[in-house]
Amino acid sequence: MQEHLHSFVGTVNSILWSYVLIYALVGIGLFFTVYLGIPQITKFRDGFITVFGGLFKKGERDEKSLSQFQALAVAVSAQIGTGNVAGVATAIMAGGPGAIFWMWLSALLGMSTIFSEAVLAQKYRIVSHGKYIGGPAFYITHGLSAKIGANPAKWLAAFFSVAIILALGFIGNAVQSNSIASTVAPAFDIPPLVIGIALAAVAGLIIIGGVNRIARFTQLVVPMMAVIYIVCAVIVLFQFSEHIIPMIQHIFQAAFKPESVGGGLAGIGMKEAVRYGVARGLFSNEAGMGSTPHAHATADVRHPVQQGMAAFIGVFIDTMLVCTATALIILLTDANVEAAKLGLKGAAVTQQAFEIAFGGFGGKLLAVCLTFFAFTTIIGWYYFGESNIRFLFKNNQNSLTSYRVLVLAAIVLGTLGQVDLVWDMSDMFNGFMVIPNLIALFLLRKEVREIYRDYLQQKKSGTALSYPYKEHL
Repeated sequence: MQEHLHSFVGTVNSILWSYVLIYALVGIGLFFTVYLGIPQITKFRDGFITVFGGLFKKGERDEKSLSQFQALAVAVSAQIGTGNVAGVATAIMAGGPGAIFWMWLSALLGMSTIFSEAVLAQKYRIVSHGKYIGGPAFYITHGLSAKIGANPAKWLAAFFSVAIILALGFIGNAVQSNSIASTVAPAFDIPPLVIGIALAAVAGLIIIGGVNRIARFTQLVVPMMAVIYIVCAVIVLFQFSEHIIPMIQHIFQAAFKPESVGGGLAGIGMKEAVRYGVARGLFSNEAGMGSTPHAHATADVRHPVQQGMAAFIGVFIDTMLVCTATALIILLTDANVEAAKLGLKGAAVTQQAFEIAFGGFGGKLLAVCLTFFAFTTIIGWYYFGESNIRFLFKNNQNSLTSYRVLVLAAIVLGTLGQVDLVWDMSDMFNGFMVIPNLIALFLLRKEVREIYRDYLQQKKSGTALSYPYKEHL
């Protein structure tokens, strides 16, 4: 039965990722990059200033919202997860070092996509139980009704909501717990089931407190875990400093020509490098997937574009910093070669790299890093799913309670599953949720540009930023 399921999922993924979504995601990213005038480059400095410039300033904030940094922390907590550790390793093993180039390119283009998602999430957010809530289901419903009709818009929004609940709330969180167990269990000799129960217990204590408790947790943990991981990468760079330039050259060369894996196994072509680089890049930074807009909708900003810029800073942190750190650690230590000989997959490849770089302590160090990465993602993805449960069931408390119980069960069960099938199912449901989101982004493109132009005009005139937010019911 499991073999048939694995075969079916593999066929669907082959169609989705080889013939549909790679072109759609790269295409929509390229489109918005040109259509908006490369905002991820021209406004990159402004993005850093708006996110971090007022980090330590105290001021009044709308009680319905989170601070801009808190909203970004919730978004980044979901972005920085197993995709940065196991996902990058999977991309290298399946697509070769060249996959890293395509991961970088998809992230650069995806920065304009996620900018547009955040802008729309801000515009079409609503107030629910005294808090802002929003995301693709909301901008599909309220933004597309006039374009495709109210009923088609509602059905498309419902399809997205069901897909994201399955993709992130259930399957996605199973992926996160699976990767935690695959590193923690061998590193500390703890049974996977015990790990799953412990994760579920701690997650339950946090998610029951709602988005405010989630935000307080992530704004403390996310910066700390990212800095520690990047410091590890810097240490490896010093250890293998003479190999850095040749390795960067190798990544660019391998992106455009076939090569072998592990020094002599099956050959990898450009198609595989592109497929796995983009697929794992999407899983990591989530640009175009429609997940992080749920966090960005909650931010207290004077203008939607401010949160759009915060959103692409999140992609930069996730992919250009953390994913690149993983890639360099693996490639500089030749862990991909050793892993191919040993038959290692996923997070075990990165663990091999840490053990080469840091000795016996390396495996435990990665296990701790991955636990924090994946656990914060579990918390963030839970919230994204909750937003859509609230959308589908109109804040019905019984539905919300059932969702929480099922998420916690998925966390436990994920520690017991096979990594290949879990990853493949995650890819499939991620693909399903991307489709309605990309349709909405394209159909609402003029609104994104109008809001962006409004921001540029206000900045040029020197007036205080403002935007006529509406309460969508």
